[in-house]
Amino acid sequence: MAIDDHIIADHILLVEGESDRSFFVEVCKTLGLHTSVKVAPPKHVGGSHNTKEGVFNHLPILLSQLGDAQITRLAVVVDADIEDNGGGYNRVIDRVTEIVEPYGFTFASSPVGGLLFQHDDGLADFGLWVMPNNCDDGMLEDWIKSCVHPDEHKLLAHAETVVDTLPQTKFKPIHISKAEVATWLAWQKQPGHGLYRAVEDQLIDTESALFKELCVWLTHIYSSEDK
Repeated sequence: MAIDDHIIADHILLVEGESDRSFFVEVCKTLGLHTSVKVAPPKHVGGSHNTKEGVFNHLPILLSQLGDAQITRLAVVVDADIEDNGGGYNRVIDRVTEIVEPYGFTFASSPVGGLLFQHDDGLADFGLWVMPNNCDDGMLEDWIKSCVHPDEHKLLAHAETVVDTLPQTKFKPIHISKAEVATWLAWQKQPGHGLYRAVEDQLIDTESALFKELCVWLTHIYSSEDK
């Protein structure tokens, strides 16, 4: 059983799927949040599908629970994906804003990085992080590529070259970064594991600006004093 399955679910970080869940469990460990934050794809908290659409569909239920104090802190991490494929950063922002506004949350400027929605009745801020960096199209793997430890730059660059020169590609162009990161991870000491290994095996540069921004955002959502 995963570590966050033991957590009382009053602090929830909603993510798209199992790969994201295991990755953010490791990130929360680095911040000492793993004993208080339940990282969960939709199915772990009563949703029907572990997808971005599944996150959007289940979010109203969690917002209702937030209003009823069944949960006290809530944030969401989803991929921007790309505009040409029906996604894009702006569309994600619009979609989430449309979902949260009926529950009293209004988009607010964020001094901590990430995105925040403040409540008109004093509930804790609702957090949104749109991968990779809250402004560009992309996904979690693009965030990882931006935060790779300097010692790994050469190996990642080689993985990118290998993917770029494949004689045949079966994956969609929007998944190039997924293929590159998977290839790079396959060459590590423990190949065959998920994205969480990038954090667990210290392959991420914890001094990188984007890593620090994510950490500050998570800490604000889950560690700041209750209002």
